[in-house]
Amino acid sequence: MTEWIISILLLIGGSFVLIGSIGLVKMPDFFMRLHGPTKATTLGMAALLTAAIIFFSTSYEGMSVKEVLISLFLLLTAPISAYMMIKSAIHHKLESVERTKGKKNVEDAA
Repeated sequence: MTEWIISILLLIGGSFVLIGSIGLVKMPDFFMRLHGPTKATTLGMAALLTAAIIFFSTSYEGMSVKEVLISLFLLLTAPISAYMMIKSAIHHKLESVERTKGKKNVEDAA
């Protein structure tokens, strides 16, 4: 039963990472591209690391601390790094496509 759970988590995690990577390539501007790695890829890595935690906790004695620390580091740093990249893009007045609802488009609508 544990092998099925690990396999399903690996498939879910791999699917989310793939979807996030495709989104990174296919989206038209920086602001939309940032959603792929920060949303889907973070969820995919969480599923992969959960599968690793389950595998190592059932295969060896005790729970592996490495995967827990990696999960905490990933879940803490991904939103912060995304926020910093968006702030930098806004500061440098990076151009966006018309569909992206940015500050410029909101002011035009008002």
